Amino acid sequence: MTQRHSLSSEWHDGEEAGSQRKSGISALGETSWGMHMCVFYETAQDLLDANIPYFKAGLENNEFCLWAISDPTTAEAAADALRASLPDIDKRLAAGQIEIVQAAEWYTPGGEFELKRIIESWNERLRNALAKGYDGIRISGNAFWLGTDRWEKFCEYERDLDRSVAGQKMLVLCTYSMAKSGIVDLLEVVRAHQGTIIRQNNDWEFLEPPELRPSKQQGGKLNGAPDILPNPFPGHDALTSRERMVLAQIAKGHSSKEIARVLNIAPRTVEFHRENLIRKTGARSTVDLLRIVLSD
Repeated sequence: MTQRHSLSSEWHDGEEAGSQRKSGISALGETSWGMHMCVFYETAQDLLDANIPYFKAGLENNEFCLWAISDPTTAEAAADALRASLPDIDKRLAAGQIEIVQAAEWYTPGGEFELKRIIESWNERLRNALAKGYDGIRISGNAFWLGTDRWEKFCEYERDLDRSVAGQKMLVLCTYSMAKSGIVDLLEVVRAHQGTIIRQNNDWEFLEPPELRPSKQQGGKLNGAPDILPNPFPGHDALTSRERMVLAQIAKGHSSKEIARVLNIAPRTVEFHRENLIRKTGARSTVDLLRIVLSD
């Protein structure tokens, strides 16, 4: 019997929470289950360029994938782009490992946008995928409701979704048109996600959400947490100030929950930073990370 995964389950330390998955997105690298990210794109090609490697990584790593599309792309264009990257995509589509659906039909069947129904639908897909032997599910949905009367309700959905994916074997990528997003919309979106990816000069760049950045008034400290590290080590210059704070706490032997309490962030955010630290320093594990950082 497959165990039901509760939408209200909280992030926890351990193998499941820390299990690394290839995101397929160069700016993100590897990540952990429970990721909820947003991508701002300018062109239809940007949208495809973000999603194709994302889904390719999921399909090649035994995940069920669902792509909820809307303008500026079509199901045909999405399938063709996947086909160019994965020659066996038609076999995977036929086997049901990946579904390409219309975003409007998925989010607003009958014209109604119901938060609980949508989140429960994701939960049901997760249960079914696990029962079929997939490692988890990978989702991407395009925000077609920018500028409509559904926007406020959708922002509420994004906040609920961010809470619900914690501890779940789910990866969620939400895509937003830069051209259609006003500054207020953009800030709301960023705050509802664990991180933001944008394209600049043909390169994808990862941005931390505003609440993760220490203010100037705090002088690089947050709630008294020191930004103290040993002498420079490989990858040191690539770390953000928040990653240095997290690393300083890891070096003290603190758990993710303890670090989250000290820095006043979610435990899953600590895990996200931990994965980035491992990737940027070239470490193989947290133990190897400490070896690199603490070596003379």
